[in-house]
Amino acid sequence: MGKRKNFFRLNDPLLLNDHSRPRTRREFISQGFRAGTASVLGISGLSLLGPNRASALSNDMMRYLNMGNQCDLGVSTGTKIPFICFDLAGGANIAGSNVIVGGPGGQDDNLNTAGYSRLGLTPDILPDSVNPNNAVSNNFRDSSFGLQFHTESAMLQGMLEKASATIGNVNGAVIPARSDNDTGNNPHNPTYGIYQAGLRGQILQLIGSNASDSGGNSMAPNLPPSLLTIDPEIRPTKIDRPEDARGLVDVGDLGQLLSDNNDIVSVMETVKRISDAKLTLVNTTKTGAGSGLGEDFDLKRRISCEYARAADTFEKYPDASSVDPSQDPNIVDDATGIFTTAEFNGDREFRKTASVMKLVIDGLAGAGTITMGGYDYHTGDRRTGEARDLRVGRCIGACLDYARRVGKPVMIYVFSDGSVFSNGMLEMVNGVEKGVWTGDNSSTAASFFMVYDPIAQPTLVGADAAEQAQHQQIGWMRPDGSVETSATPAANSVVRLVETVILNYMALHGQEGTFIDSVNGGSTGFGTSLGSDASQLTRYVAFNRLASINDSGVIGS
Repeated sequence: MGKRKNFFRLNDPLLLNDHSRPRTRREFISQGFRAGTASVLGISGLSLLGPNRASALSNDMMRYLNMGNQCDLGVSTGTKIPFICFDLAGGANIAGSNVIVGGPGGQDDNLNTAGYSRLGLTPDILPDSVNPNNAVSNNFRDSSFGLQFHTESAMLQGMLEKASATIGNVNGAVIPARSDNDTGNNPHNPTYGIYQAGLRGQILQLIGSNASDSGGNSMAPNLPPSLLTIDPEIRPTKIDRPEDARGLVDVGDLGQLLSDNNDIVSVMETVKRISDAKLTLVNTTKTGAGSGLGEDFDLKRRISCEYARAADTFEKYPDASSVDPSQDPNIVDDATGIFTTAEFNGDREFRKTASVMKLVIDGLAGAGTITMGGYDYHTGDRRTGEARDLRVGRCIGACLDYARRVGKPVMIYVFSDGSVFSNGMLEMVNGVEKGVWTGDNSSTAASFFMVYDPIAQPTLVGADAAEQAQHQQIGWMRPDGSVETSATPAANSVVRLVETVILNYMALHGQEGTFIDSVNGGSTGFGTSLGSDASQLTRYVAFNRLASINDSGVIGS
């Protein structure tokens, strides 16, 4: 093979000979032409924040907020496990060269040599080939984070760089599951379902780095009435930089006019009262079929609530620096932070990740989506993909380590639209010969999730090692390195994949037994195949209830 003289740098857009020029927003993101920025969305620009503390709101305002749970304010932090997903736009490699995959017996059940070659692994670096650099097992398997990664995985190297202090308290699972290549039409995003499973932010429920219905590049499933229902009222607010987080508590010119924060809160309360008075003069009730006073009441309640929410938010967060990740020494500090100042200021993906992870793990927002572009990296070389995998590994590691620093559990889910394959061409990368990514291949796709618990490492379902191995890998690959589509409901259906992730999220709280009833009385693919026998769902569950979760299914002793 002739030597390639020019390679793509980390932030270069990917011009691919087997793709037309990008035309849609998703195509621009997956090929790295855009970073996924857009305008801030949401019902209220002040509708995000606030850890609990003594309130200075007036008595009548507090009575309104506490009457019949009108505004759903004051949710305690940490009731459910924080949830962050990484949406790798374009079709990243996950199986084989990053997370080790195997046959029906789990990650240790080896594929054949041709199958691993398809996944980018040469005979010299097969999972059980002799590796003199691995003093622990003398092979190419690394279980530092519970889930087995290939020792040459760039994602693993990034995670080790940022989250080595979490080792011993992290575990993970991989789900071999095909999805279409290079399309945002895969309904991959599970965050609406995570909300329905009980995760709440103190004020805002969903955030994402893209201004889309899912908050990411891939779509969210919309199958009402079920867990998989898009709810416009909790549509993700776009957050992809520290300025977005700060802007959520910015009162604009009002802060310049009034120096006393109590005066600002009073003005905002007055605006709410004036709005309420005006609303009494309006009748939004429909006429004819389907009309009713309930719709008029609900609409007026939502409008009134947003004004009250704005006052409550500013009262709790008068200082925008408290929500700014760049001002948090746990995140940015040259001596002890997750990122150095130069790292943080020099990489937009680090700023994006830090902004989402702080709001979600601190409990200020519910579930969050981080989209990272440029993962359509079958560019005729290997190092382009390695550089991007290393960066997402660092971002995953940053989320794990921030959870450690603040003493919170977290679940991190990583998925991509499709995948890539190698045709046997080779390239030397950092002294190791690896397969070149030469094209898209939906059949080599997989997703995985990692779980951190500050109390103890998450434990796998199963009475012995053999059974546990089949829960660490939910489904399997055929010997030729393609997904066995009959292995699980998720293997050949992205919607079922999303349900599998939600099921596993509920299982971390000990609530997997309520899954079928929660998803429209068993009308999902799981329900159709299993009837009403929820106990059978255990085969698709990776972990037992976390040590951090009490008998009520929430964080606490």
